[in-house]
Amino acid sequence: MLQINNTPHYAGVTVAGDYQDLDELYEALHLIVGEEDELPAYDSVRLRVLGVCYDIRHSLMGGRGAIAVPNGFDRERAGHMPIIGPETNIYLTFEVMWPELLFVSFSLNDFIQLYEKRINTHPWDPTIIAVRKFQGAVARCLQETLSESKFGHIKKYIRPYMNYTYGLYRNYPTQYVDHLNIRFLKMKPEKRLANISIMAKRVGELDHNYMEAREAVRIAARDLNAHESEIRFKEEYPEDFEW
Repeated sequence: MLQINNTPHYAGVTVAGDYQDLDELYEALHLIVGEEDELPAYDSVRLRVLGVCYDIRHSLMGGRGAIAVPNGFDRERAGHMPIIGPETNIYLTFEVMWPELLFVSFSLNDFIQLYEKRINTHPWDPTIIAVRKFQGAVARCLQETLSESKFGHIKKYIRPYMNYTYGLYRNYPTQYVDHLNIRFLKMKPEKRLANISIMAKRVGELDHNYMEAREAVRIAARDLNAHESEIRFKEEYPEDFEW
């Protein structure tokens, strides 16, 4: 079962799962977002999802971390069963920054609806269920992290399937996500914790902050005669930060 928990300094989360969990998620995310140029209006958003896939892949290859997780097969239970086995399972791990995780999780709602239409499937499709399990783990972590009041306020971004308005992340300038990541990483741990719900609001709404960033990207692309995806804000990720 996928587990998502805060990192010690609240820069993001640690995603953990056994090999099958992460392999299932890796394959499902690739299928959900489609092939390159298949959804031109979502090219930049697709790359952010594939960024998570990159981390999953390296985790599966042993290039990230691992933890031992109790599996319930303790000595007392084993004493009543005719088998011998380990008391823990190995879960592979990787980290994701909070704003990045929230953006990917929310944008997957668009990709799920597009996937349903593209292959004429249904909400119980195994690929969709695998993605929903990931979103559910994110929601569980949010609920355990935030106060009841703050979690209540961001529930509207974890939209019920039937009430979701498709297209929120169409042509989304993902440079804005980098801006939020950088801003978040520069905060002190206690301020990061207090701002998780604000980051959810920033990526869950097309508010004035988003509109200003979008307009800045458009103007820069026009002035430089470049594609919007080539534009970068004059901000740099911290070279060293504590997760």
